[in-house]
Amino acid sequence: MATPPPPGIPLPPDRELALIDRELAQLDARRTYLLARRDWLLRLPAPNGWAPAASVSPARRQEASSPGAQNVLLTLGAVLLAVAALAFTLVSWGSLGIAGRSAVLAVVTAAALGAPALLLRRGLRSTAESVAAVGLLLTVLDAYAVYAVATPQTDGTAYAAWAAAVLAALWAGYARVLPGLVVPLPAAVLTAQLPLPLAAVAAAAGPVGSGWALLATAALDAALVLLVPGARARAAVFGPAAVSAGVLGAGALLSGLWQMAQAGSAGAAAGPALLLAACAALGVGVAWREPSAMAASVVGALAGVAALGGPVRPLLARDWAVVVLLLLALPLLAAVRASMLPAAVRRGLARAGAGVAAPAALSALVAAVGSLGSRVGVLGEVWAATTPSRDAYGPGPAAAVTLLLAAGAAGWLARVLPRPEAGVIAVALGWAGLFTAPLLSGLPVAAVLAAQLAVTAAAGVCALRLGRGPGYAAAVCAVVGALNLSVAALDGRTATFVVFGLLGAGCAAGAARRPAPLPVRAGAAVLAVGYAAAVTAALGALWGLAASWWALPLLAVPAAVAAAGPRLGRVRLPAEAAAGAVGAVALLLASWPWEPARAALVCALAGVVCAGAAVRAERRGLGWAAGALFVAATWIRLSASGVQVPEAYTLPVTVPALAVGFVRRRRDAQASSWTAYGPGLGATLLPSLLAAWGDPHWLRPLLLGLAALAVTLLGAHRRLQAPLLLGGATLGAVALHELAPYVVQVVDALPRWLPPALAGLLLLVVGATYERRLRDARRLRAALGRLR
Repeated sequence: MATPPPPGIPLPPDRELALIDRELAQLDARRTYLLARRDWLLRLPAPNGWAPAASVSPARRQEASSPGAQNVLLTLGAVLLAVAALAFTLVSWGSLGIAGRSAVLAVVTAAALGAPALLLRRGLRSTAESVAAVGLLLTVLDAYAVYAVATPQTDGTAYAAWAAAVLAALWAGYARVLPGLVVPLPAAVLTAQLPLPLAAVAAAAGPVGSGWALLATAALDAALVLLVPGARARAAVFGPAAVSAGVLGAGALLSGLWQMAQAGSAGAAAGPALLLAACAALGVGVAWREPSAMAASVVGALAGVAALGGPVRPLLARDWAVVVLLLLALPLLAAVRASMLPAAVRRGLARAGAGVAAPAALSALVAAVGSLGSRVGVLGEVWAATTPSRDAYGPGPAAAVTLLLAAGAAGWLARVLPRPEAGVIAVALGWAGLFTAPLLSGLPVAAVLAAQLAVTAAAGVCALRLGRGPGYAAAVCAVVGALNLSVAALDGRTATFVVFGLLGAGCAAGAARRPAPLPVRAGAAVLAVGYAAAVTAALGALWGLAASWWALPLLAVPAAVAAAGPRLGRVRLPAEAAAGAVGAVALLLASWPWEPARAALVCALAGVVCAGAAVRAERRGLGWAAGALFVAATWIRLSASGVQVPEAYTLPVTVPALAVGFVRRRRDAQASSWTAYGPGLGATLLPSLLAAWGDPHWLRPLLLGLAALAVTLLGAHRRLQAPLLLGGATLGAVALHELAPYVVQVVDALPRWLPPALAGLLLLVVGATYERRLRDARRLRAALGRLR
């Protein structure tokens, strides 16, 4: 086996690497051989009682490590010694004299505190820690003994404060004498939290004085964390001191805030304000020194805002006090540009400013928008001039001022930090503040409507000119403002026409603006059509027409949109969709309450509008709607006239229609059978079928069935889809009409359990042949698709 050269003789790296690889390969080969040999020996039969060695059995898993067991034993021993010391002090103390007591405590305490030095020299660190902990406890018992014997008349709380201070100093010195121990220094830090708070309680300092004691202790903890020298000492005190500083600082802050909230005058708020100002200085100072303490900067900045605004709070109403706090907090946002500040302080101040502005703006927004909801009461009695007073709107102008201040801050952030969120927030808050300010300020109704019209127009202009995020936010605000303003305008006739007319004109102008975003223009076009319909309906109400007769002037709106047609450009489709909705509303109004003459007239006029629009090649599909409306108008009128034989009116239309379809099919072989023959066949088959279902005699169903059979056979012979499907559907409906009485009789005669059983059997059969049925359905669809 090759051996490496002695350490004193260096080899080139390539030769040394080759040597190491070769030796490792030899070791792997040897190990493989030994494992195979071991496996072969274990599988041999055991002659003469031979058995494998016990060493092959797996070792038992240890459930506890040696250091763990040692720590448990030492901790248990320390606890038992502490219990014994307490029992001795509390139970057996009185049986000894003064000299005996002093001697026992001195000897035991000195032994407990001195033993760790010897144990550390021997390397028994864990034992030394346990004995030191017992020694520290004995010093506490010594302090109690001194109080019980020497100064029993002293105030217990005050003595506890002095004793805690002395013990903390002694333990800190002990840790400095024996730096190898870990327990004394954290114990000294935790004990040092007690002197000042206990002294404040003993002196009956009150909540503010107790807050100062907590804050002073927190400041000492922060100084200990930031200024203690040495990595080992810093690691020992960092956890207890940092946690104590946070807890005590929070206690001081809450005490100051509580007293500030309870203050009834500016003078009473001065003391808590000073405490909060000190909390602010401590928080910002810690963040200035420690880069990871941004939370301290946030809390300190919030405490500073509360300190400055607290004395003003008793002098103002709640809404205006929020405005003052917001004015104090908004300058903190400027810290994002203050590069001379540390990063932790800069981010903390900015977040504190946002933390005050966000809830203030949200509460004002909820109050302001809630005030707009009171306008819904106008819908209960339109044109009654019952506008509620300003008191009914809830909050005063302070809510609008809060919204405008927050909007200004968000707008400034949108310029400093190029993010769309700040711009969206600025637009939404600015609109809410400007839109609700006239209403919340108690201005006259005309002035409120005029100001809100101007704000809505400004929002619409912003929607047309701004980018995607802020622009879309402005569009939403403009829509919400327009709808709310429209509801408010319904309180008076003049206001209705003025507001609706101006809003409709503004929407039409926005829809016509070419460079604007298409979604905004499309929404403006829809609103323009809607306001045109609203003005038309208002004119109908002004003329004293019943609501059902508003349908006639409403049809002028879709007629105007259809006439405008190509001039609408890219907003043509949304405008026509809105016009179609207006037409549908007109048809519904004409149908309630039902009056055949009016319904027929409205259907005929709607058919004329659709036919006029269908003249253009890109709107040929509206021709079907026009035909359906004309047929509906005709049959509504015939039904109102008491016609019993519809074929007298349908056949004169069907024959020329089929003749025209035949001529078109001969001239254009690609023309569909639905286009050529569908209208003519439907004009007769559908009315006759409806009449046959209400006819108790047999002649009409017979003749209709024969005609439908002839149409079906002709469609199958000529391979025409429209005659085949229309004739087949009509024939099936006639057959069902004739069989319906017998089916009812049979169903009544059958047991009640038989229909569900037959349905279940049908489902089983269909499920069992599901795939084949699908294939047959696809074939049928393909066959119908090949028909013309």
